[in-house]
Amino acid sequence: MENNESSAGKYSYDNLTRIIHEKARLGIITSLISNKKGLSFNDLKNLCNLSDGNLSRHMTALEKFQLVEVIKGYEGRKPRTIYKITGHGEREFLKYLKELETIVLDAHKALKDDISLKSDKFGLSET
Repeated sequence: MENNESSAGKYSYDNLTRIIHEKARLGIITSLISNKKGLSFNDLKNLCNLSDGNLSRHMTALEKFQLVEVIKGYEGRKPRTIYKITGHGEREFLKYLKELETIVLDAHKALKDDISLKSDKFGLSET
């Protein structure tokens, strides 16, 4: 392991915020960012394969952190709730994706380095 100041916290990945990183909420946010006009409760439930209670609990958490907005209205005489991602939610999701990209690149580099070291050990390097 390198022993210098630049490696301190290198793999802490602070932008993997827990509010988005949870599997169901990641699916919800991805669904909403893919549907800018918003989605109904039932659409989200089906897209993310969640129960009513589970989706409701996750939507409450996402709304608390201002990642989604809830628009209540009526379609004819039936109540209808639409969920949309907020501007803040979009920015947070993009930061989250950037952090995932960093993780993938770090892992790829580590695996590539590991493979080349093993190859050198056994005289298999192309150099």
